[in-house]
Amino acid sequence: MKLLPLQKRGLAASRLVLGCMSLGGGWNRDPITKEDLLQAEQAVDAALSIGVSMFDHADIYKMGKAEEAFAHVMKGKPGLREQIVLQSKCGIRFSEGAIPGRYDFSRQHIAQAVDGILQRLSTEYLDVLLLHRPDPLIEPEEVAEAFARLKAEGKVRYFGVSNMSAAQMRFLQQALPEQLAVNQLEMSLGHLDWLDHGVHVNQRAGTGVNFPEGLIEHCRMQQIQLQAWAPLAQGRFTGKPVDHEPDNIRRTAELVRQMAAEKGTTPEGIVLGWLMKHPAMIQPVIGTANTERIIACQHAEAQSELMTREEWYSLYVSARGENLP
Repeated sequence: MKLLPLQKRGLAASRLVLGCMSLGGGWNRDPITKEDLLQAEQAVDAALSIGVSMFDHADIYKMGKAEEAFAHVMKGKPGLREQIVLQSKCGIRFSEGAIPGRYDFSRQHIAQAVDGILQRLSTEYLDVLLLHRPDPLIEPEEVAEAFARLKAEGKVRYFGVSNMSAAQMRFLQQALPEQLAVNQLEMSLGHLDWLDHGVHVNQRAGTGVNFPEGLIEHCRMQQIQLQAWAPLAQGRFTGKPVDHEPDNIRRTAELVRQMAAEKGTTPEGIVLGWLMKHPAMIQPVIGTANTERIIACQHAEAQSELMTREEWYSLYVSARGENLP
């Protein structure tokens, strides 16, 4: 059985990740309610029940309340911290008065952000820290200093990025003593640029594809874990009304439903199985707190192994809305 790149580094990461952006109530400074805490407990329990051992956060999620809600769950489950892989992200800063929202990879901000994350999560360390979105003012040597200090202090075990190109990763990597471990990107049956950029080489149609050249190949060659955010495409293929969606979305949603019925599984299993069929060993980050939807994802890995090449291409071509070149 193939191992995930994170597993090769010694992390007991599950094939699916629960994204925790939905935890903690609203995107405001309101206190966390009992209902918010109950929702978090139920979501984490559902994830654990289907074998999920990795949980993805960011310091901005629900203004920090997502991490606080998760800490409450861990407090009620002694020993859970040692059984799971915790990942969080930093680098996005909200607007403050006349100062606009911005990105910040400064040494000082990274250090302060991690201290805040650890405090909210009530843990002494993160397994993985990601830089959330590319900062045009990045100084790789400054990031390297921040990473080295966090590593030496035992606050972070591994580092990675999110939404970065291969060139941006190489630029940062040249200052780092250790290989970046993760790149988290939007990849799904409803967001296909990561595939289309490859099949459109030397094709005019490729000029309309917005995906960095060679990024998937770079991550595969360097054993960098590819994680997919929004892997369920906001539910467009798994039950969300699609009456007003384009023809290719409606046809693909019906194809997913038919395949799920034939295989005795859920639409979520088909959609995630399609993504996980790709040889890059992609980790889908399922960003929902709905327990039924979390449970519906449990057979995704099995479906990825059962899915034929022809079935995979049928879904891909249907979702594209046009034949391959």
